[in-house]
Amino acid sequence: MKKNILSYILITSLILLYNSVSYSASDFNYSAPGNYKYQAIDDDDTEKLLFIVDFSNSMNERLGYKSKLDVALSTMKDILQMIPAHTSVGLRVYGHKTGFTPKQSCTASSLISPIQKNNAANIYSQLSSINAVGWTPITYSLKQAAFMDFGNFDGKKHIILISDGGENCDESPCDFIIELMKNRDDIKIDVIALAVGDIDSNNQLKCVALVTSGKFYNANTAAELKNSLQDSLNLQKEVQGVVITH
Repeated sequence: MKKNILSYILITSLILLYNSVSYSASDFNYSAPGNYKYQAIDDDDTEKLLFIVDFSNSMNERLGYKSKLDVALSTMKDILQMIPAHTSVGLRVYGHKTGFTPKQSCTASSLISPIQKNNAANIYSQLSSINAVGWTPITYSLKQAAFMDFGNFDGKKHIILISDGGENCDESPCDFIIELMKNRDDIKIDVIALAVGDIDSNNQLKCVALVTSGKFYNANTAAELKNSLQDSLNLQKEVQGVVITH
């Protein structure tokens, strides 16, 4: 009985502590150092590709007969097999873990497969081992990609962002990208909105793509998701999808 009482007191204290935490956008901001410079690790100036994939909890919702996550994984498996081995490609995910505080949840973003050649099999292996459980820190993920993941490479950089919703942390990916592109012209972001029904979230994602001269796709089926990825990667298309370029 005494053990049960102590456990109840501990759990209650943790809940009160969690609810007392306050945060603001500044808690999640990441800015490159003032003297930050790119230092290329090789002389290959071909375009570098980075997938950023949503693993937030909402990816467990249904899309047809499968979850959005299962649809995304199945489609990614097919697409990754089409990417040439000489293409330098990497993978970042977000929402793949939860945190005790909002700040931890809003920085739950990881580069789980660094950008390199002949990397498709490793990327799919990593994707298959992750669960969708957390929030949607899109802005933080884009900051990490721009300043860290691509930091060792010169030349053009291409991000393909797959998300089923907009930012739900106290930041704006649209505002960040607008500021970023004032000083950068080496990053293009194609965004695939996977069954996003909210207008504000849709506009938020669309902004991220169009500000970087990228493409924005609405994908509401597995076929449209596959076609969007094929179009973004300039692979052979099988099914006509919905693409918005302006």
